Amino acid sequence: MDVLLANPRGFCAGVERAIEIVERALEQFGAPIYVRHEIVHNRYVVDNLRAKGAVFVEELDDIPSGATVVFSAHGVSKAVRADAGRRGLKVFDATCPLVTKVHVEVAKMLKAGYEIVMIGHHGHPESEGTMGQAASGMHLVETVDDVPNLKVNSPGRLAYVTQTTLSVDDAKAIVAALETRFPGIRGPKRDDICYATQNRQDAVKFMAPRCDVVIVVGSPNSSNSNRLREVAEHIGAQAYMVENAAALLPEWVAGKRRVGVTAGASAPEVLVQEVIAALRRLGAKNVTPLEGVVEKVVFTLPRELTA
Repeated sequence: MDVLLANPRGFCAGVERAIEIVERALEQFGAPIYVRHEIVHNRYVVDNLRAKGAVFVEELDDIPSGATVVFSAHGVSKAVRADAGRRGLKVFDATCPLVTKVHVEVAKMLKAGYEIVMIGHHGHPESEGTMGQAASGMHLVETVDDVPNLKVNSPGRLAYVTQTTLSVDDAKAIVAALETRFPGIRGPKRDDICYATQNRQDAVKFMAPRCDVVIVVGSPNSSNSNRLREVAEHIGAQAYMVENAAALLPEWVAGKRRVGVTAGASAPEVLVQEVIAALRRLGAKNVTPLEGVVEKVVFTLPRELTA
C-alpha cells in the first residue's frame, strides 16, 4: 500500500491567526480567557487551548462582566458585538479576515438597497454571523432545490454572498440557479470562497483519481473538512473523515493499493502524521507528498497582542 499526501492541507492563515490570538491573550492576561464558540472546528485544538486556560462558551451570558472574550474565526452577528459592549467585555476578534470581507460586502450591498441571498449552511456559525449583519433583507439558501422556493421583495435589487467554506462546485451550481431565476442578481466583486478552501479542494481533485480511498482528517462539525470528503466521493473515490488516528478503521484500507490523505483547514498537521503512522502499521510502504500550491498568506494579529 502506498500513501499520497495532498498539498496544501491542514491549517490555513485564518485558523493559525485565531489560535495565536487565544494563546497570546492567555500569555498576556492569564487564564481564564473566554472564547465564544469553538475557536475553530477541531476538537484537538479546542482541548489543547482548554488545557491552557481557555473557557469555551456558546453565549455571552456565561461570561462574567468585564472578562476577556475572543470571538471565534467564524465571525459573529452585530447583536453579539453590541451585547459584548453592554457587558463591558474586553474583546479580541479572531474572525477570519476573509469572513470579515463578506460582512463588509453585506454592509455595502444593504446600503445600496439590495436584498441579499446568503449561500451557506443553516446553523453554521459563519452563516449565522453573516446573516446577523442585518436585521432584515437577507435570505439563506443551502441547495439548488431551495432556489425555486425563494421569496424576495425586490427581484430587480438582489445580490448574493457565500459562506467561505462551501464546496466550490456546489456554490457554482447554486449561483447558476440564482442567475437563471434572477438574471440581474449581483455577486461579490471577488469570489467569497476562501483561497484555502479552494486550494484544498483542488488538491483533492488532483489526488483522488489516483487513489482507491481518501482519508480526510477533520472534525465532524468542520464544514471545509466535510466538503473535502464530498469532493473525493464525487470524483469516485471511497472517502472517510476521521478526527484522529484512533478513528481509522483497518477495513477501509485493507487490500487497497493507494490511499490518499488530506486535512481540513482547521486540522493540525500532528493529527495527519498520526494517521500516516497508523497507515504504516497497516502496511503502507511509501508516503509521497504531492506537489501543490504553496500558500504564503499571513494575517496580522490585533495590535494589543503584538507588543
